Amino acid sequence: MSVREIRVFGDPVLRERASPVDPTSPDTAALVQDLLDTVRLPGRAGVAACQIGVAKAAFAYLVDGELGYVLNPRIDEVRGEPELVDEGCLSVPELGFPTPRHPFCRVIGVDTAGDEVVLEGEGLMAQMLQHEMAHLDGRLYLQALEKDMRAVAMAEVRKADWY
Repeated sequence: MSVREIRVFGDPVLRERASPVDPTSPDTAALVQDLLDTVRLPGRAGVAACQIGVAKAAFAYLVDGELGYVLNPRIDEVRGEPELVDEGCLSVPELGFPTPRHPFCRVIGVDTAGDEVVLEGEGLMAQMLQHEMAHLDGRLYLQALEKDMRAVAMAEVRKADWY
């Protein structure tokens, strides 16, 4: 399989709500491999399928040395009051902004055998889970920013040389 190009802000696929995948399909296995290959590059914590141009419910992650993926995920639980954490996104390159995230998150989905996968954690894992789940809902982290910060972020996006 291969490392896939990351779609950036403005690409319509980033606004699409992800559709479920057939976990046992050969197409799904190929998508998972591409996601895993793509997330392995340095500086990446997670990659959602939409970020590589596929509006399907799947993402891969690499957090604290743990590499994995989940299909058809749903948020099972978030805990704690949202806290502002510095966040960036491969689809909004070179920019980062304080984003409200719950300190704990649990996501439940399946793997390519159809077996249940439970991902949960605090810190970067919780942040990544919430970030990737937003991608699967067709939202970028910029939409989670507080109003004043969102205005600043959008001004920075408009000035970016990749936009």
